[in-house]
Amino acid sequence: MEAAGPEPPAAARLKAPPTPEEERERRRARRRPRRRIEEEQEEAVFHDVVSFTPDPLPGRYYDKDTTKPVSFYFSSLEELLAWTPGVEDSFNVALEPSECRQPPLSSERPRTLLCHDMMGGYLDDKFIQGAAAHNPYCFYHWQSIDIFVYFSHHTVTIPPVGWTNAAHRHGVCVLGTFITEWKEGERLCEAFLAGDERSYQAVADQLVLIAQFFRFDGWLINIENSLSLAAVGNMPHFLRYLTARLHEQVPRGLVLWYDSVVSSGQLKWQDELNQHNRVFFDSCDGFFTNYNWREEHLERMLGQAGQRRADVYVGVDVFARGKVVGGQFDTYKSLELIRKHGFSAALFAPGWVYECLEKKDFFQNQDKFWALLERYLPTHSICSLPFVTSFCLGMGTRRVRYGQEEAEGPWYHPSAQEIQPLFAEHRLEGAGRGWVKTHCCLADAWNGGSSLLVRGLIPREQDHVAVRLFSLQVPVPPQIFLSLVYKLEGASNVGVALELTTGDAGSCHIGSISTLNETSSRHSPRPLRAPPTKLARWVHRCGQQLRGGWVQRCYKVNLRDCLLRDLFVSFARPPGSREEESFVCRLGEVQVVDAKSLLAPLPRVQAVTVSHVHWQRATPEEEGSPARLRLGCTLHWSYLFSPIRCFRIHCCAGTGGGAPGGGPSGPEQPALLGLAFVNQYRIVDLVVAAVGPGGDGRVEFLVEPVPKEGFLVPRAEWGRAALLYSMPRTDGVL
Repeated sequence: MEAAGPEPPAAARLKAPPTPEEERERRRARRRPRRRIEEEQEEAVFHDVVSFTPDPLPGRYYDKDTTKPVSFYFSSLEELLAWTPGVEDSFNVALEPSECRQPPLSSERPRTLLCHDMMGGYLDDKFIQGAAAHNPYCFYHWQSIDIFVYFSHHTVTIPPVGWTNAAHRHGVCVLGTFITEWKEGERLCEAFLAGDERSYQAVADQLVLIAQFFRFDGWLINIENSLSLAAVGNMPHFLRYLTARLHEQVPRGLVLWYDSVVSSGQLKWQDELNQHNRVFFDSCDGFFTNYNWREEHLERMLGQAGQRRADVYVGVDVFARGKVVGGQFDTYKSLELIRKHGFSAALFAPGWVYECLEKKDFFQNQDKFWALLERYLPTHSICSLPFVTSFCLGMGTRRVRYGQEEAEGPWYHPSAQEIQPLFAEHRLEGAGRGWVKTHCCLADAWNGGSSLLVRGLIPREQDHVAVRLFSLQVPVPPQIFLSLVYKLEGASNVGVALELTTGDAGSCHIGSISTLNETSSRHSPRPLRAPPTKLARWVHRCGQQLRGGWVQRCYKVNLRDCLLRDLFVSFARPPGSREEESFVCRLGEVQVVDAKSLLAPLPRVQAVTVSHVHWQRATPEEEGSPARLRLGCTLHWSYLFSPIRCFRIHCCAGTGGGAPGGGPSGPEQPALLGLAFVNQYRIVDLVVAAVGPGGDGRVEFLVEPVPKEGFLVPRAEWGRAALLYSMPRTDGVL
């Protein structure tokens, strides 16, 4: 294939020489490239001759049944050492490093690690661009954990990028797993540990490169087989080298050791940190104990851990296998003892609530499980702006955009999960019956696939109730804008508003805001009827009734020397009412944005390219009049502005059969193909019109950037590329 237009981005140039298949494809498509200028946006035009010659995609990177990009792992030392970054690997690169949160992982406060082990791993979560999954597993209590480990029994487990994106959006560190087991594990360890330093350094260098390239944060090292004296002697050197190199290349990188092998080389789980495994703890960032401990193990570890108590992660098997203190819904019993002695906790396989209980009750069971642990899980605080969330879980029974349905049917896309709140139940103190509780809900959405459902009761003796949605620790710029999108269910007429708390009220100057009382640092901003003209692109619906019964409230707050601490939503009784008021409210979106950032230049997508084109004949169900083809291809683009929320990929398919050279697309509205969280997207099985001899078909691709601030970007700033295609000529001339 040849193209008019800019060359692919750097990631697309990593494989320098073309393969024989690519060379044959280029020869088939010897056409003069062209350019078009439409809507003041450069558009590259690509040409391809339809060919049904089998040209399989690399099996590691694409699902063999659907050809969709998938996350992958390595099953052997040879695969690990042979890997070099290529263009297909770029699908699995996380959008960005972990967001700032407080307290940081480096603090001495005990931490919480979640080790995700589910049915062998790489299930629906392996599909990088999402899947049409019914009732998939979903985790959303991110504010309660510090570290997420993706675990499987493959030698090198690279976390699927959807998990990394979701975790990083919440400021959570993500680790892959390096595991060896059984006799094959012994042979593998002997191969890289029993020789000189070059062997184990080569393995460590590859592990660092993988974490750096895919933008996750480190490794859990799990050696579940015996080691020779030579191999176990080199293990501390391997750990020290891996940890040092990772700290150099990956900000906030982390290497943890699992309690399995002891210093003699025997596979002998200790259920504690002691003199038999202390050498491994001293060589890396932390120690993950086995699960069959008792309180006396914790007491003995106090001396072994010393000042590094928070670096000891006491293992808790949520399935409650073996002789454990507490698992399943009694997991809190284990947490109580762990926190009593000041250690960190490692929760293994909390997906128990999904695997072993009724799927239809999953959300209720997961909320129950984490609510029982709440008192032992310190809250984390978001510490950067913009802060925008639609409460989307990264899944749904339909896809909605700004109150309007875009697509029907189930979908699952972990990268699309947005920042999740503090799921809580708040009951008023005293004799009153007031309460408010939050739940995630798939029944309705403002943007994405879900919303936050808030239920509550305002008692007679109170004017309002409120619940904290987010803990923040954000140095606030001089002027911020806030927005709340909500919908009341039924005939309720309660007032809904955002409230915020600030830091030291003595030094924090607040203007253009009404304060609840003189001694509190909790404030209720005044709603705006309309935003300032220059900011209309951010939100132009303030105070209006929107599609589907949603309402948007906007606020402007002027501050100086303030720290934003908490974000609440409050519910006030209607004027004149003195009865108990129950309510059900859906929250569709919350935004907290630096006003200055809204005046920055609009983002723009450039240099869109089309490559790796594959054609198939339509299935019998897709055939008819006119004839159809199925198209697969890869889009690449460059994007100079950061940060980005995601990219929305659209197409406008022409009718095909037009004059050679094609023409611009007609008035057809772009159809959404999917979401991308990296600068490339694989289009799979796009049905397009077939063309006759001498004619060109045309399909146009559009890449829409979605900034973190959440405003709509005009179509003139979207990236564009067109593919012209034709059938082979019958006179033998290509």
